[in-house]
Amino acid sequence: MPFLFVLHRLCLVFPRHRTFHTPSSTPPIKFDNDTILATLSSYSNDWNRALEFFHWLSSTPGFSHSSATLTATVDILGKHFEFDRAWSLLSSFPSLPDRSTFRSLFNRLAAARLVSDALLALDRSAAFGLRDHQTFLQLIDALCAHRLTPEAYDLCFKNPPFSVNCDTKAHNLLLQGWLKMNWWGQCRRFWEEMDSRRVEKDLHSYTIYMDVVSKSGKPWKAIKLYKEMKNKGISPDAVAYNTVIQAAGHCDGAERAIRLYREMLDSGCKPTVATFNTIVNLLCSEGRVNEGYRFLGEMKKMGFEADVITYHCFFRHSSRPQEILWLFERMLATGCRPRMDTYVMLMKKFGRWGFLRPVFKVWKVMEENGYSPDSFAYKAFIDALLQKGMVEMARKYDQEMLSKGLSPKLRKEFETKLVSGLSEDEDNNINSVNAANYEQVMPG
Repeated sequence: MPFLFVLHRLCLVFPRHRTFHTPSSTPPIKFDNDTILATLSSYSNDWNRALEFFHWLSSTPGFSHSSATLTATVDILGKHFEFDRAWSLLSSFPSLPDRSTFRSLFNRLAAARLVSDALLALDRSAAFGLRDHQTFLQLIDALCAHRLTPEAYDLCFKNPPFSVNCDTKAHNLLLQGWLKMNWWGQCRRFWEEMDSRRVEKDLHSYTIYMDVVSKSGKPWKAIKLYKEMKNKGISPDAVAYNTVIQAAGHCDGAERAIRLYREMLDSGCKPTVATFNTIVNLLCSEGRVNEGYRFLGEMKKMGFEADVITYHCFFRHSSRPQEILWLFERMLATGCRPRMDTYVMLMKKFGRWGFLRPVFKVWKVMEENGYSPDSFAYKAFIDALLQKGMVEMARKYDQEMLSKGLSPKLRKEFETKLVSGLSEDEDNNINSVNAANYEQVMPG
């Protein structure tokens, strides 16, 4: 059911009173769950509106909320630190909260660094029949995801509500948490602790620790762990292969990575887009861009489309403007949506090379795709304009940037006019010259 059509029938919004209301003359509406969730998502930055919409639905005859709609609303309230309202809502619908509801609540409390409140939430989950080992692991996961691994560690091993001494999953969550904090020494100590506690290391344990040693500058250890894992009879999955392929590439170059990729195929493990991106990036970084394109063709044969990371590999390592423009147009034609850092990267590249027309093209595409430029985009664009001497146009965008609350960069080109004391006629002449330059460089 089309979202806008349903939303138009679903709610009448009065701008002055900002209330939802169902006309008495219309028959009961059949609500589409996906549309309701999409509507709640559209109110993610306005908790008051989201809560009002939730209650309006509750009062509608024939409608019953689901765990999904409750969880979505609780998540929005948590995003805005309205935890008291979230608990009030949970208490009003005691049969609806499920594990996903508490996972969302734990994540929001951990993001706000309210560790004691998160522990209290674990205790309060008992009222909904959810206080168990699985919910406890959700809490540990949330704490680790938000760089609160020391607190999660203490909770697990200092008077824990549930024992995790030989729990592989709990240890994997903590190991992942230390990795997220880049505490390499603690990762190594914890890996050894797992042995001393006789925790059985599984595929996820090895995958996480291979990532640890690779990112800490010891990729050869990741290859050693990969062999150890296989000797134990643990079959790697796509994530494990991707990790060791990356490590092998950093250690021995793209050829070793490609051999592991072939081994991956022979084992029956299907690669992912990340697998191809890793190899393409390794080939491009070695100057083997044409081989990277051939691998892109192999990627397509296996049913995968290049994503934004794939294109970034080529953009980053290509030194031919025409090739980059062709890739950018192909990216758009295939429906791969550029990110803000894509636009910034391209504008910086073309700006450094002194090609202003492509910079305007990238800026125009960015605006057409609905992106509001951030400070990095403005700075890259202004740098390109100043390099071509278009001071007044650059000044206009600098002021626009300032009006949006973004911090501009101090530039001597803008200070020059302030101290030179140009007359109004001279100023107008400069504007005319810059306008003529703009007409010359602006694409068709």
